[in-house]
Parts: sequence; structure tokens; C-alpha cells
Amino acid sequence: MSRRETIPSMEERLKAHTVAPSCTILEAVQCIDRNALHIVLVTDTDHRLLGTVTDGDVRRAILRGVPLAAPVGDIMERSPAVAQVGIGETEAAALLQARRLRHLPVVDGNGVVVALLGLDELISGTRRPNAVLLMAGGLGMRLRPLTETMPKPMIPIGGKPLLQTIIESFIAQGFHNFYISLNYRGEVIREHFGTGEAWGARIRYIEEQERLGTAGCLALLPDRQEHPLLVMNGDILTAVNYQHMLQFHADSGAAATMAAFEQQLHVPYGVLELDGPRLVRVVEKPAHQFYINAGIYILDPEILDHLPATRPYDMPTLFEDLIARGGKAAAFPIREYWRDIGRWTDLELAEAEFPDVFK
Repeated sequence: MSRRETIPSMEERLKAHTVAPSCTILEAVQCIDRNALHIVLVTDTDHRLLGTVTDGDVRRAILRGVPLAAPVGDIMERSPAVAQVGIGETEAAALLQARRLRHLPVVDGNGVVVALLGLDELISGTRRPNAVLLMAGGLGMRLRPLTETMPKPMIPIGGKPLLQTIIESFIAQGFHNFYISLNYRGEVIREHFGTGEAWGARIRYIEEQERLGTAGCLALLPDRQEHPLLVMNGDILTAVNYQHMLQFHADSGAAATMAAFEQQLHVPYGVLELDGPRLVRVVEKPAHQFYINAGIYILDPEILDHLPATRPYDMPTLFEDLIARGGKAAAFPIREYWRDIGRWTDLELAEAEFPDVFK
């Protein structure tokens, strides 16, 4: 049986990827998360295409503060790229690559959707050309005494090292070329993963002779990168879709993208709003929302040309320097599971959450 024969029929696919204009953004998100191509088609009762909604559309709406209860029509792309009935697979793949798209609805002369094509299916055996750099040299001081004998990324969560879960998540999404930056107890990581052959991947190591910060090790990469580089802290447990992040990065036109995770700060008191000595109002126990640096980045190759040579350098400074040069930086809002394993309470929560998140 061929690979194409194992996928659902086109009628089943269209049903799984289609929503009505009356549905909410949240309902569209749920559909995106469970369908095969991570896109939804918005159609009328006669199946005519009204628009499309991708993961990137949702994340940009989140950054604008659009509520998930709003109708999907508020964020859909009303003039998406489409193909007409009769287009061949080779022509469709070329069109998708030329326009840097991953999905292509096919419509008839009346605008009725008859098919939905995905680039990865049209190009069999696709592997992501992007390299992944995992920063695994931290001391993990707050998790002592556990980290006295192992580096923090090797702490077992869900029955295996955290770093192994990270690498396997990338591999499941088509990434196979890894660098791991080592410092403290680096031999433990090297002995566990070796060349990566056991995972069907290629793993190379960068040895930090001194601690270089969260971006300093980039200057030690042995090869000039031809594609955007993914960089991630080795102490993060997450279900982020890295393919979505890459597409978001490409769509934004940014030279560097930083993943952002929304946090809430609850003030357990009534907060006074003042105009000088005059009391304007009392806000009882307000919650403040803000985004934090989630420790996952995408960097275009030219970014690496501006790195200082082998001295401590941090990712926030890299982004600040890019912006100061007039470059464009973007923020990718994470809506999936994310937890930084920095404290004992984080580790305990991650262990409890792991079975549900990584089934």
C-alpha cells in the first residue's frame, strides 16, 4: 500500500478541515490542533470558500488581544491563494514553494472547495534543512543536589532525560541536524546521545571552555548556516510546534524571532489609581498580563555575522542589538504547553503534567 493510500479520503479531509463562519476562534484553534494540515477552511453552507485560518493567523490575533470567543471571520484570510480544479501535484508543489506556503485549497469555477493539498505530502520524504542548537551548559544551581552528578537537561522527567524529550520532539517534526552546546557535566550528555545515530539524527557538540551566556556559543558553530537556525534552552519542557514557529518567522519577515509565553501576575490587594493626591478608583485584586522570553529562538543566517568573537553574550542583547541596527525582530506567542524547569516546584509540576501532555 502506498503512503498516499493510507491517508483519509479527500471528502474526509475537507470535513476535518472546514468550519462555518459562525464558529469562534477557539473552535477554529481546536480544529487546527487536531487536523492533519494545521489549517481550517471557512466555507458557507454551499461549501464555497470564504477564507482560511492558519496557526500563524491565530497567534497574530492573540498578540493583538483578539479574544478567542470572537468569530473566526474576524481573523481569517479573506483572499487566500487557491488553485483551480485540474492542477497537477508538481505544479501545486512549485506554486506552494514559490509563495512560501504550506497549504493550497483547490476550488471549482463556483469557488466550491474540492480539495486541500499540503506541501509536505506533495514532496515525499521531506526533512527540514534547518539546524537546531540546544544550549545545555547551565549549572542548574537551584536544583542541587540533583544536578551535582548530572547537567540539568539530563534530569529525568516522564522516565527519560528532559533533553531526550526535546530532541525527540524536534525529530517528530522533521528536524534531524542538531548541535548541543556543552559546559557543565557535558560528558554525561555526550555519552548518552553520541552521534545521534540511535535517533536517526546527526548530533554535533560545541564545547564551551568558559561560560559564554545564552548567545555566545553561536560564535562557535563550525558551519555557515544556509537556513534559519532554531535555538533553544535545554531546560524547557514544551509541546510547541516548531514548524509553525518557522512559518510564523518567514511570514513576519523578521531576521530573528523570540518565542513568548503569556504570564499573569495577580495582585492580592485593592490597587489604588491616583491623580496626584486624588483617589480616582480602587481596582480590587487586578491581574496583569505580560509576555516573557520563552527561551526558543529562530535566527536568520546573517544574524550570526554580527556576533562578538568568543565572549559572553546573551540572547536579549542579541535582539536589542538587532533592533538598534534597524533590523526586524518578532515575537511568537506560545499557546501550547510550556514549562521552564528551573526550580523544584517546576520539576514536580512537569513530572505530574508529563503523562497528559506527552501521551
